[in-house]
Amino acid sequence: QGVFLSSGVVDGGIRTQEKLIATAEILRKKLDYRGYLHLKIMPGAEFDQVEASMRLADRVSINLEAPNPLRLKNLAPQKDYSQQLFNRLVWIHKIRQEKPAAAGWQGRWPSSCTQFVVGGAGESDQELLQTAQNVHRFYGVLRAYFSAFRPHADTPLAEHDPVPFKREQRLYQADYLLRDYGFTQDDLIYDIAGNLPLAEDPKLMWARKHLVEQPVEINFASREELLRVPGFGPKAVQAILRARRLLTFRDISALTKLGINAQRAKQFVS
Repeated sequence: QGVFLSSGVVDGGIRTQEKLIATAEILRKKLDYRGYLHLKIMPGAEFDQVEASMRLADRVSINLEAPNPLRLKNLAPQKDYSQQLFNRLVWIHKIRQEKPAAAGWQGRWPSSCTQFVVGGAGESDQELLQTAQNVHRFYGVLRAYFSAFRPHADTPLAEHDPVPFKREQRLYQADYLLRDYGFTQDDLIYDIAGNLPLAEDPKLMWARKHLVEQPVEINFASREELLRVPGFGPKAVQAILRARRLLTFRDISALTKLGINAQRAKQFVS
């Protein structure tokens, strides 16, 4: 269980951030709430407000909404991508890097995340994932969330077609590959428009292209090679590496005994 503090922007980002911080201080200092607290950073919030928020929260987030300034103009022309949004991610990273962790809540600085609207501004999946990869790698963003665009009446994009939720799912799968599985943008397979095919899991597509003719040898493969196999996540790979110290894998049933989805993996391993 936890608390997520967010808000519409009321009287500007700075004023709204003041109210969010004041609410978080009531929870932490007056009510002695010690549980999980996720605190939003508003567009345009000041540096000191970002730091004050980070002293109170377990996680902070600011939604980039789009992968770059050009796409944001189509989605939310009133927002300045670099000055109001992206700079706050830079500040969060700077505070974590330069200021003592003891100043954060319970002796550590909070993790950070961001969110993208999918398909509302004509952006490609490749654009979204390139920005997601950059903020993971260079600004320590733990999670990127993707939200398929849904049109709403009486808004500038009311006539825009809704975006399939399957596209959102494929972006999450690809982002996990970039973040946790050692994949790069060059490994992902896109269509001519720069989008992930909706019909198939991006990891499975890569494996069918690369591993059918050259399957991974379970007994000798590195952690990085094992993570490329469909059905093998970080926990499964760790279990395989531990088991290899005691036994030699001789058939696929040994994977099942470890609680691993052997059916997904069997055509890609030897």
